[in-house]
Formats: sequence, C-alpha cells, structure tokens
Amino acid sequence: MKPIRGLRWWIVALICLGTIINYLSRNALGVLAPELKTQMAISTQQYSYIVGAFQIGYTIMQPVCGLIVDLIGLRIGFALFAVLWSIAGCLHGGVTGWISLAGARGLMGLTEAAAIPSGMKAVAEWFPNKEKSIAVGFFNVGTSVGALIAPPLVVFLSLEYGWRSAFVATGAIGFFWAALWYAFYRSPQDHKRLSADERDRILSGQSSPDSASDEKRSVGELLRTRRFWAIAAPRFFAEPAWQTFSFWIPLYMATERHMDLKQIALYAWLPFLAADLGGIFGGYVSPFLMKYFSVSLVWSRVCGVILAAVLMIGPGCIGLVASAYTAIALFCIGGFAHQTISTLVNTLSADVFASRDVGTVSGFAGMAAWIGGLSFSLLVGALADTIGYGPLFGMLGAFDMIGAIFLVVLIRGQSYSDPPPMSQRVDGALAAP
Repeated sequence: MKPIRGLRWWIVALICLGTIINYLSRNALGVLAPELKTQMAISTQQYSYIVGAFQIGYTIMQPVCGLIVDLIGLRIGFALFAVLWSIAGCLHGGVTGWISLAGARGLMGLTEAAAIPSGMKAVAEWFPNKEKSIAVGFFNVGTSVGALIAPPLVVFLSLEYGWRSAFVATGAIGFFWAALWYAFYRSPQDHKRLSADERDRILSGQSSPDSASDEKRSVGELLRTRRFWAIAAPRFFAEPAWQTFSFWIPLYMATERHMDLKQIALYAWLPFLAADLGGIFGGYVSPFLMKYFSVSLVWSRVCGVILAAVLMIGPGCIGLVASAYTAIALFCIGGFAHQTISTLVNTLSADVFASRDVGTVSGFAGMAAWIGGLSFSLLVGALADTIGYGPLFGMLGAFDMIGAIFLVVLIRGQSYSDPPPMSQRVDGALAAP
C-alpha cells in the first residue's frame, strides 16, 4: 500500500472527530435543560441528579475504560465503547421522567468515559514527545467543537422534530465513527500506510522515565507516584469549570439572564469556540517556550498551566457583571483558559509515563477530575436557587489557581528524560500540522 504522508496527523484528526461526536451527544442534555424542566416538571435539584448520574458513571468507568483499552487494544476498545455510547444516546429519546433520564445519562457516562483515555493513548503511541502537546491540543479541540455544535444543532432538531429526535440523532452518529475507527486505526508498528521515515521519526522521538523497562507497572505502583498526583490534582480542580460550562450555561442563561431557547442557541456556543482556540494555544505554547526561552519539556507544560489558571479569574467574576453579553464574554475567557489547562495537563500523562501505561493513568486521573466535577455540580444543584450562580462561579476562579500550585509542588524535584535532541527539533514540531 502507498504510504499516507503525515499519517499521524490523520490519526489525530480521526480522534478529534470521535471526540466531537462524543461531546455533541453528551451536551445535548445541557442545551435541552430549560425545555426538559418544563416538559417533565424537573426541578433544579433533580436536574443536578440527572447530571450527577452521568458524572458518577463517567467517574467510575474512566479508570476501568483505561484498563480495558490497555488490555484489549486501542483499535477494538475505542470502537466498542463508541458503539455502546451511541446506544445510550439513542435511549434518551425514550425517557418518560427525570428518573429514567438519569438512568440513560448514567449509562452514557459509563460508556463515554473511554474517550479521553483512548485519545491520550493514541497520542502516546503516534507522536514524538515534542509534538504531543500539539496533538493533544488538536484532539482536545473535539471536546469544545462538539459542545459548540450542540446548541444550534440540538435546538434546530428540537424545534423542527421534537426534543426526543435531538437525542436520537446526536446519539446515532457514533455508530458511523466506530466503524471508521475500526477500519482505519492501527498502531504505528502495524499500520501499512505509515512510511518508514515517519515511523522512525515517531519512535526515535519517544522516551519516558519508564522506557528502560518493558514490564507494565501495576496500578498500585502508578498511583503511588508523585507524577500521577501532579496530573490528577490539577484535573480535580479544573474539571468543575468544564462541567459547569457543559451542563449549566444554558440553564443559567435561561434563569438568571432570561434568555429563550433561540437566544441560547445564538450565544451558548461562543464559550466553546473560545475553548477551541484555547486547546490549540495550549498545544503550541509549550514548544514556543521550549524554542524561544529554553524551557524544558515538562516545565513548558507547567508554565502554560499557570498562565491559563490566572485567566480563570475572568469567569469567577461573572456574578459581578450586569450585562448578559459581558457574562458570555467572561465564559469565553473561561473556555479558552480551561482548554489550555486541559491540553497541557493531559499531555503530561504522555510525557511522564510510558505509552503502555497512559490509558490507565489517564483513566484514574480522569476519575479524580470527574469526582471534582460531580461534587461541584451537586453543589450547584443544591445552592443555585438559594444563593444564585454568582458565588458558585466565583469558586471556579480559585480552583485552577489551587490546581496549578499542586502541579508545581508535585512536579518539582522529579527528573524526566527528553528524546535525543536531533530526533525531533522543536521548530519541526511547530510546523508539523
């Protein structure tokens, strides 16, 4: 077979497409929340339980999905979970009340949890170290593109064909992607369309602290390392912001800013457009710091996280502004900042762990993240109707600063090996996409 030039970037594009579909189906609930509250007489607290059902399933299954994907392989594992989350998405169309909706959301959470561990494992396999943050930035764009597409598409389907059709349509798209992934994906060692030069470039540019040993480390050994907690702690503090943007912005805009469904469709996608830019920025800021300021690989990621954590003060001030449009602008700053953090912290798992362990590490770090997101969503559900959203958004402004402090403290004193300097130049990485 004729080799495909730059095949690794086609792989990341395929991952990005899967992530778009994954996040489109999960964000349909947030867009439809104002209508569902009316149609099925759901209270704000009951809505938080529905959101929580997804988050509990997602939290429990992230490490399990990571272990399964590491065990049975990325090609079969990712395709299998995509089929399962598509079935779960379609089941939303048949719900009759908040309890059955919570059940469908829980099933979706159990299956969609495979997306990030699988994507990170693919990046670890297919990219040299200095390109990993760029690759993660582009596949992470899928999380915000899916959320960006959801408001206009879901509102259109709901207004034209009813809210049930919106759930079924956004869920069914995943079947197509699962077939595409299974047909096209192979590891770099096995892919017949990968050129010898590109394979050498990938493999020679990879190294990790554990690369000297071919033996897979136990879960207990991985979880006892400081480098794991350097990833897990920032993700715990960062995830409440993304969960809030994904599941609560439409409801906040309806209740606090008195927007109708069409206005929500018009504006609710903007923070996710900003998040796309943040994901790309997060991918490029690291090699930029390495090239122009001689910052080491790992600390280039850390510096980007600190910068984005400072920007998260913006959405923390939403409760202080009178204009709905200013609030949306601050949400945009938050989306940009969060995806920068997400890109860089996720990349660290592929920087400081061997590729054979990345699925497991990403899964457990994701579990920590979603515990944070679940806890905050339940807090919003319990307090939003009494104290309002403003103080709760204010908490988001502090969380990422705390996460950045944990990252600096835990990563200090650790030694990590970069790949051989000539195997992959930084300016080459910058030009790669």
